[in-house]
Amino acid sequence: MWGRAAAGPVLSLLCSSGTSRGLCGPLSRTVSTMQLKSSEFQALFTDGLKSIAELFSENSYELRIAGGAVRDLLTGKQPDDVDFATTATPEHMKQLFQAAGIRMINNKGEKHGTITARVHDQNFEITTLRIDVTTDGRHAEVQFTTDWQTDAERRDLTVNSMFLGLDGTLYDYFNGFDDLKKKKIRFVGDATQRIQEDYLRIMRYFRFYGKIAEEPGDHDLSTLKSIKKNAKGLAGISGERIWVELKKLLVGNHAAHLISLMYELEIAQYIGLPVDGSLEELKRVWKNVQHRSPKPMTVLAALFRTQDDVLRLDLRLKISKEEKQLGLFLVKYRRDLLKADGSDPLKPYRDFIIDLREPDAHGKMCELLKYQGEEKLLKDMEEWSIPRFPVSGHDLRKIGITSGKEIGTILQELRSIWKKSCYLLDKEELLSNVKNS
Repeated sequence: MWGRAAAGPVLSLLCSSGTSRGLCGPLSRTVSTMQLKSSEFQALFTDGLKSIAELFSENSYELRIAGGAVRDLLTGKQPDDVDFATTATPEHMKQLFQAAGIRMINNKGEKHGTITARVHDQNFEITTLRIDVTTDGRHAEVQFTTDWQTDAERRDLTVNSMFLGLDGTLYDYFNGFDDLKKKKIRFVGDATQRIQEDYLRIMRYFRFYGKIAEEPGDHDLSTLKSIKKNAKGLAGISGERIWVELKKLLVGNHAAHLISLMYELEIAQYIGLPVDGSLEELKRVWKNVQHRSPKPMTVLAALFRTQDDVLRLDLRLKISKEEKQLGLFLVKYRRDLLKADGSDPLKPYRDFIIDLREPDAHGKMCELLKYQGEEKLLKDMEEWSIPRFPVSGHDLRKIGITSGKEIGTILQELRSIWKKSCYLLDKEELLSNVKNS
């Protein structure tokens, strides 16, 4: 991966075409190529990339941009991360970098062909072209290759199977750019085969549909049949991997539609979602939150009928402590905490935060207001800072109160007075109530 560069204006494209070399067989394609001349692409060429590119070129190894960065550049976005693919094997790369005095870091991915080089304070994650020799639906044994189409053929979706040369040439073996322009999500080749190579690709299909597709129901029926037929394979995928994809799906487009579709395709039971999830509540909440940058759990909580549903999800997906606590909070308080009538509708929410006195209560309350669709109260809550109770036990001891039990009682009484004042009374004003009693 490689860090972000500054954004630029819209792409400029010069089209051409060519014929691919490499595989014959059912997935053989005529490669579509074009020349990318955009400011976003040019912004990638830092001193670090220039050094890496020169090193590979001098040693007759091809180096191209791969994956999501290609997709971003083709849609005029500056990629957050850039991955690279190469014809050099991991051993070749190590020899090149060692000879050039380039440091390599975090080489846990070497078994699957990935070497990470650090140049000019930037990390460059570079992976050898490969073939998945054997797969079990979760992992793959790989064999390295120098054939770009062979590598593209093993990837999941057409929009993720493109490469971009450092001269700006796009290499598109499976019509990924055309699908991207049409906002279509398709598997490379046969959907069933791609899914059975790694069942997590079912989740990736939904995630990228929410990222790219314009309409919620524009699915290919044969693809949905393949997904339903292979849904059980998700039972063998680790919860952590599923949660990574599910979180991105929940904050993308069409989340309510996609989760509902997952229930129709009998996927929910294998990924920790409640069998009787509240889909109507999900649709209602999605309308409330979709343009308010919700956390994934804020959307997902709408499915849960009880807190036990949150706990079961945690058992399957191993969510973080913070995510678990937010889910429990939303399920518990989504009906109890409702705005008050009168001139200060935010008051019950503020009072609740002060009384709760737990970490990130303010953040949880903002998510609750998103869930409830309280746009005006959300804005007010985001602008409100939790005030600090101005009196301590030390202050009471200074005015002669020494009994611990009495100090506790008085602090509770003063907190109640402070609360009634809408947290406006300061220390001296509060202590005057003690001195005068």
